[in-house]
Amino acid sequence: MKILIGQPKKEENLEQLSFELKTNSSVDLIIYPEGYCQKTDLEKVSYLAEKFKTAIVMGYKDNQNLDRALIINNNGKVILDRAKTPEIKTLYTPSTTQDNGIQYGYLLCREVFLGLEGLKNENSINIIFNPIGVGMFSEEQYSDWSGEAKQISIQQKSIVIGTSHADGSYRNCGFSIPIAFCFDETGEVILLSKNDTRTRILDTVTKTVEVIDSIVKSH
Repeated sequence: MKILIGQPKKEENLEQLSFELKTNSSVDLIIYPEGYCQKTDLEKVSYLAEKFKTAIVMGYKDNQNLDRALIINNNGKVILDRAKTPEIKTLYTPSTTQDNGIQYGYLLCREVFLGLEGLKNENSINIIFNPIGVGMFSEEQYSDWSGEAKQISIQQKSIVIGTSHADGSYRNCGFSIPIAFCFDETGEVILLSKNDTRTRILDTVTKTVEVIDSIVKSH
């Protein structure tokens, strides 16, 4: 399976998503960050997934500007759509779903810190996704976040993949470390990057990552 790990800039017209789908026909699935698009974009996202026969994992903003988790399969069908944990509430239990014989786990942004507890009784999860809104606000958070993802991969014996936007900062604090990572089923690093927003393609069979040319992120 080939998975494109994208770190787009925040945008309104699905420009980078459309570009990467058109130029990477070998990809089976794309993972994009939390809050990449709006609810009004979902019909187009489903159309693109079906047109290019590529599953799409990301987060989107609903009509109240609240974040939701999303997975659309390569037939354009929504197979996961749920709210993100509100900030003042206890973290939601992680989601799982399956498609074409592959079992997926989904942790939206900071829900990664419930992953060890929330997924411990789940079996046979092949890939766990962690779409993140903006990058890390400190080196310490970067270490904590990636460390938690690694522990989840070891516990669940699953590939864990996360990615953030290339731009933006937590509550507009002005500091951000864009992040992308992938750990294999033993916790070994396949990809662990910071301040490097190039697009990658992961081959889950060979456990290798290819850096590819992407749209110029100037918009």
